[in-house]
Amino acid sequence: MRDHESQIQEAGATLAAIGLGDANYARLFREETGITFPLLVDEARRAYKAADLRKGNLLHLLRGNNFAARKEARAAGHRQRKLGKDPFQLGASFVFAPGNLDIFAHVSETFGDNASVVKVLAALADPGRTGAKR
Repeated sequence: MRDHESQIQEAGATLAAIGLGDANYARLFREETGITFPLLVDEARRAYKAADLRKGNLLHLLRGNNFAARKEARAAGHRQRKLGKDPFQLGASFVFAPGNLDIFAHVSETFGDNASVVKVLAALADPGRTGAKR
């Protein structure tokens, strides 16, 4: 998403990330990646638990879609950083709108399973739409 931050801002939204590490890990991550959006720290995994996010396992590393995602990420210039507190914790992408509306949710099924920026931008273009799918 960080590569599309300007498009997200042009759509009237703010990008933010939540990480498992401590404040020092977040600082190092920010320095290494150059992100400028808010990076929140959730050492106790409260947000991950509240969203009922999944965990991967060693077998996920062998999945074909994981190989494809790693190849695509490398081609885009991304690289694996230092492993964090829980390297098996999978992520998600959410779009929340005023009025406590959840208008988009993508919960990762495996490593490298990230939300489509096209879908995120479509959700931002139509914030009155509700019923985020998991």
